[in-house]
Amino acid sequence: MTARMKPAEGVMTLAEMKEFATFGAATQRYIRRSLDIGLDRDDAMQRWSRDVVEAASIRAQARHYDRLPDIRATVPDDSGLDSAEPLLAPLTILSAFDLGQGRITSFAAYRFLYERLVGAKVRPWLPSAFCAAAALPHLHPELRRKLLQSISEAAATASGWSSRQPAFYPYWVEKVDPAALPN
Repeated sequence: MTARMKPAEGVMTLAEMKEFATFGAATQRYIRRSLDIGLDRDDAMQRWSRDVVEAASIRAQARHYDRLPDIRATVPDDSGLDSAEPLLAPLTILSAFDLGQGRITSFAAYRFLYERLVGAKVRPWLPSAFCAAAALPHLHPELRRKLLQSISEAAATASGWSSRQPAFYPYWVEKVDPAALPN
C-alpha cells in the first residue's frame, strides 16, 4: 500500500522547492553536496569533487559532519539554558565551518540546510547558532556583515516554530541531452 500525500503536504513541498530555487547556483550546489555528506546519501567525493581543492574541502566537511549524530541527539525538547550548551557549542562550530566555505550566504539558505541535516526540532536554535557562527572572527568582515544582515527580525524574534519535518530534500539530477529525448 502506498502512502498518499495530503494536499497541504504537497503545498508545503512545493513551497520548499520554490524557496530552494531562490538560492544561487553555488548555494544550491553546496546544499545538495552537504546533504549527500550529512545524510550519507551518495559518494560525495565522486559526485562533487571537481579538483584537489574541492576534494580537500569535501574531506574536511565530512570530518566536521561526523558531529551530526551527536548534535541530533542533543537537540532539547525545551528552551532551558541548561539544555543550550550541549547543543549550541557543536552546532555553532559546525555552522561556522559551513559559513566559512562562502557558499551559504544567508540565514534562509542556512536554515534550509540545517533543518534537513539536523531535523525540525533544531529550528528554535538555528538563529542563535547562525548569529554566533556568523560573528566569529574567522570570517571576512564583509561576509560577517552580509550574513548578519540576512537574518530577518521575524526569524530572530519568532515566538514559535513549526515541528513539521521538511519534505523536499534536493538531490543531484543528471543533465539530460535534449537530443536524446523522444519526440
